[in-house]
Amino acid sequence: MPPRIRQQKKTIILNAACEEFANHGYAGSKIVNIAKKIDLPKANIYYYFASKEMLYRNVLESFIEPLLMATQPFDQYDDPGSALIDYIKLKIEISKKHPYASKVFANEILHGAPHLPADIIEKLVQQTHNSTAKLQQWIDKGMMDDVNPLHLLFSLWASTQTYADFNWQIKLHLKTDSISQQDYEDATNTLIKIVLKGCGIQTQMAK
Repeated sequence: MPPRIRQQKKTIILNAACEEFANHGYAGSKIVNIAKKIDLPKANIYYYFASKEMLYRNVLESFIEPLLMATQPFDQYDDPGSALIDYIKLKIEISKKHPYASKVFANEILHGAPHLPADIIEKLVQQTHNSTAKLQQWIDKGMMDDVNPLHLLFSLWASTQTYADFNWQIKLHLKTDSISQQDYEDATNTLIKIVLKGCGIQTQMAK
């Protein structure tokens, strides 16, 4: 089978698995239900993913990979304003593109991360350490107010991921069946203004 076709089928399976795990959790999800969603024999799922555990890990990785990439602005920029603006944009985009995978990750964390592999946990811990260290450098240089870097990140995680994890509530108050591109842009711009002003960062967008 050509690699492109193989990857397409894996992506179809992963998308169906994201929805199944998001709606029913790890314990309540069944491979047979995932197969039915995409009209494939159950054996085909196991051809691409040897076990339920492996499929679940791949679902988590499909979210964690862009999540880890989202902090690249902290390494790319020399000023906190540019880094935080791009970070917020990337985090909102992740919620937009990966709503089910985000819910799977959130459910995993809510239950104490029983199935989150140790190597993934280590990557997330290291990412947070690197990001807080960079923020602290900018604080020490007087480039932003003396805020707690960890709690700043916690706030950003909550405010961006809510558009995926609690999208029912968002849609309820927006009085819509789906969050529009304009809604995501409004959310992004609002959060950028709040964060930059709250951190005492002077940029054109913060004014």
